Amino acid sequence: MSTINITPFTDVLLVLLIIFIILAAVTKEPPLPSAMNRDKVVPSQIVVIIDAKNNIQIGSTVVTIQQAHAAFQALQNQTGNNFKSVIIKADPKAYYGIVLQVMDAAKSVNLTEFGLANHIQGSKT
Repeated sequence: MSTINITPFTDVLLVLLIIFIILAAVTKEPPLPSAMNRDKVVPSQIVVIIDAKNNIQIGSTVVTIQQAHAAFQALQNQTGNNFKSVIIKADPKAYYGIVLQVMDAAKSVNLTEFGLANHIQGSKT
């Protein structure tokens, strides 16, 4: 026999490829890297907190996404439209879409500068 049959070798490689694809699909996602600020953020009086269950707290008031525009408008009216920045502290498990909707509600009342708060190195929360 002068030729080598590579069909069994190809079959084994395809089976291994399928196994790796299945394992990659069922393995757990790697944890998100912790972010650290190197630059100082301009302080803002308007702080928005979004927790893991997508509950939104604007200032000291807990609101729904539909009430976010009215809450930002009330804060702007109370401060005489002095502020242009908002600090958003969102849990890593919060939906990205909720954060974008909150930013859109803030933009609608002329709050155009955003800071995204993260975990401060050395703190417990």
